[in-house]
Amino acid sequence: MTTPIRTLVVDDDFRVAGLHRDVVAARPGFVALEPALSVADAQDAIRSHQPDLLLVDIHLPDSNGIELVRACNIDAFVISAANDAPTIRRALRAGALAVLFKPFDPRLLTERLDRYARFRNLVSGTGPLVQDELDRALAILNGSNDPVTLSRSATEKLILEALNTDEASASEIAELTGVSRATAQRHLVALAARSLVEVRLRYGATGRPEHRYAAASTAEGV
Repeated sequence: MTTPIRTLVVDDDFRVAGLHRDVVAARPGFVALEPALSVADAQDAIRSHQPDLLLVDIHLPDSNGIELVRACNIDAFVISAANDAPTIRRALRAGALAVLFKPFDPRLLTERLDRYARFRNLVSGTGPLVQDELDRALAILNGSNDPVTLSRSATEKLILEALNTDEASASEIAELTGVSRATAQRHLVALAARSLVEVRLRYGATGRPEHRYAAASTAEGV
């Protein structure tokens, strides 16, 4: 089970802030904190709640949202009506992972949040990354139509790491690793054939049983 992504919206328009908060709250795996309407409020919220992701407007009553992103060392999206190239370059140099121009369809924010969750799962460990893992994570974050394909060994490593703590379905593994469900399923079957993964069946009230997968070391302790 992954830890929910605590997300703080920073926007001086309380209606816009509420809309963005509601989009966040509707996404599985996210927790929406009470919005901050100024940089000072955001700094208080950061100290109190330690958010994982900020959604920050640029023009705030007491300071500039880009400087907040630069100073806080927290993953952030910049969300603003400002779309001039120098401002966008400043936002990216400050560390923004994405920039969304107001106004936008809420579905765009939903998509970016989902991409971020997959990106975060791929880079959240403490061990070293190989180049194709990093390239794929960045491709997912940026919505590339031509994502980098992981080598078989790198994909299997990601899957086994995802199974380190608990069993999971192929769909859950796909979400954790950023690969498609079909790719996750294919590798899980291959790992099971080599006795590196154990397959279990979970029976529900109706319908076919769900296939669950566990790393062999975890399975032996059950």
